[in-house]
Amino acid sequence: MPDSFYVRLPVKDVTLGMYVHELCGSWMDHPFWRRRFLLEDPEDLRRLRESGVLEVLIDPGKGLSPRSALAPAEPAAAKPPASPAALPEKPWRAMEDELRAAHRLCVQSKRAVMAMFQDARMGKAVNAGHAQELVEQIAASVQRHPNALISLARLKNADEYTYLHSVAVCALMIALARQLGLDEALVREAGVAGLLHDIGKMHVPMELLNKPGRLDEQEFARVREHPRRGLDILIQGRQVGALVLDVCLHHHEKLDGSGYPHHLAGEQISLFARMGAVCDIYDAITSDRPYKAGWDPAESIRRMGQWCGTHLDEQVFRAFVRCLGIYPVGSLVRLESERLAVVLEQHPESLLTPVLKVFYSIRTRAAIPQEVLDLAKLKGRERIVGRESPAQWGFRNLETLWSGLDRRRGSLFDA
Repeated sequence: MPDSFYVRLPVKDVTLGMYVHELCGSWMDHPFWRRRFLLEDPEDLRRLRESGVLEVLIDPGKGLSPRSALAPAEPAAAKPPASPAALPEKPWRAMEDELRAAHRLCVQSKRAVMAMFQDARMGKAVNAGHAQELVEQIAASVQRHPNALISLARLKNADEYTYLHSVAVCALMIALARQLGLDEALVREAGVAGLLHDIGKMHVPMELLNKPGRLDEQEFARVREHPRRGLDILIQGRQVGALVLDVCLHHHEKLDGSGYPHHLAGEQISLFARMGAVCDIYDAITSDRPYKAGWDPAESIRRMGQWCGTHLDEQVFRAFVRCLGIYPVGSLVRLESERLAVVLEQHPESLLTPVLKVFYSIRTRAAIPQEVLDLAKLKGRERIVGRESPAQWGFRNLETLWSGLDRRRGSLFDA
């Protein structure tokens, strides 16, 4: 290829996913034994920046071009905006109305993601145009009401988890990016990253992904390959930017360095990979899996709060809670009046006063006539005193109270 097809780039501007065609300078100035290689290891990127090499030639035909590298190149850029404390904007559409639209979108999205992942399994390039179209629709739903699609996608069954997990993480990434005050172009890019973060699982046998029991060490090692496999798939397609590649490769990294695949720690992990970790974990632990039932949303938020500082970024997590609430939609809560209620909707001005549906008396241990309460309007005459476990109370279908759907009849998202 003529030199005019290569891009000369200062080392400080080089990012993961680029293909190094030539290191400009003496071979004695750098620690690499290869002249040409795909840059996919953060340790290699660090060594390159600390070497005596000032410039490199990048081959855009074999990796990312400089124009597509949207992820922050410096660790300092990985910090969230100064204050994610603002409450979410007031929804544009009533929750009940958006739930119906979100249900149709989940059905459509499940088909689209299945087709996209099947292409990846067959060795075909992921169609970024199709992914972006789907992200636009999901972003529009989240804009109309941030909790509708996010809450609904949690109701997937274990067999469809892989596909609808991608839809859920996409929606969560969009909501979180907006909560952090990011530019709308980055919001969309974060959505694409969420949609494609697990594309590498298409090269993991389904019997491992759906195994009902505990994975042995060899099986778990196979599953842990999916971030690298996903990176390979996306780089070969050459249709997504470095931000998407970064989330795909690093959404299982942890702040204390105990994650994988590169054991990154602290500021080595980008903002978007930290966001991906929070969104991925929340949907994973609240969803039914072949080996466990999903946790109650409020209990999941509580436990994730305990993982901040070691596994999760606390500032990103706080912004995440602002999106979903301390008691997310579908949570079972105990009221001061000794009644149980399920959360229907977040209040736009207070995380502690959601809209609830009361349905059970703790005193009589019996169902009572259902009643919708807006705690904000009650001005302290009723309040939440704690979260409760649906399993311990024997409640198996709380989703019917807030979504009107019943999972006992099978998948909610079959066409």
